[in-house]
Amino acid sequence: MEGTAVAEYRAGFVSFVGRPNVGKSTLTNALVGEKVAITSSKPQTTRRAIRGIVHREHGQLILVDTPGLHRPRTLLGERLNSLVQSTLGDVDVIAFCVPANEPIGPGDRYINEQLEQYPRAKKVAIVTKTDATSKAKVAEQLLAVSELRDWAAIIPVSAPRGEQLDVLVDELLALVPESDQPLYPAETLTDEDTSERIAEFIREAALEGVSDELPHSIAVTVDDMVEREDKDLLEIYANLYVERDSQKGIIIGKGGSRLREVGTTARAQIEGLLGRKVHLALHVKVAKEWQRDPKQLGRLGF
Repeated sequence: MEGTAVAEYRAGFVSFVGRPNVGKSTLTNALVGEKVAITSSKPQTTRRAIRGIVHREHGQLILVDTPGLHRPRTLLGERLNSLVQSTLGDVDVIAFCVPANEPIGPGDRYINEQLEQYPRAKKVAIVTKTDATSKAKVAEQLLAVSELRDWAAIIPVSAPRGEQLDVLVDELLALVPESDQPLYPAETLTDEDTSERIAEFIREAALEGVSDELPHSIAVTVDDMVEREDKDLLEIYANLYVERDSQKGIIIGKGGSRLREVGTTARAQIEGLLGRKVHLALHVKVAKEWQRDPKQLGRLGF
């Protein structure tokens, strides 16, 4: 006699890889349903392996959003690459993201070759940004991606429109191991602590509209959080570090106008995260050539 099949519970780790700016963080946020990874049109935005957690009745995906794999030019770049490598060595599925609206280039091929180093993980391809081009172009891209290797699955998605995200989650869940129980409690959406998320929101606000040389050069530390019980207000003191005096001028802007904008934008995000009023005090400091200096990198959390 046949009983009703019980869908087994599955849980595992999935990492999105791809060139910088192919939509990995946007996809992470869309799947988790909350902003856990900062997004920016600037390359190399992600610097930590952020875990966003996707909960479904029949399973749980822990998304590890790594920095873009690239050929490193600084000590920071080398440390980011080794972070990627240690992360990818541990995950169950590696999802290679390629945008639908750009031809496959040397950067994509380089990353595809790097995937050989991780035989344990199953490999899927995600064609992102399908809303940014025509159906014919998406079809062409799916074909081009299928020629790179034998993928466990190829899924086209549009994170901003929420298209095909459920299909993607189901495909990924089918590839992760069976599990007796969830790996994280149901209310957990990320394992980053609050001060790390606050620092990232400030960095995201500072990245908006700055010139190309700056993104790599900005680091943020949250140095103090003080409860003002008389005002039901949380005071947050944070430092923005850049590498040169000229960059400090860019971040501060004329008469402090740029820094005020950064503060306003970041504060709105932080208040949304914490659900309460915040006073944000930002200071810009110069840490000369910090990306190349092991001591300073350590101090700034890399």
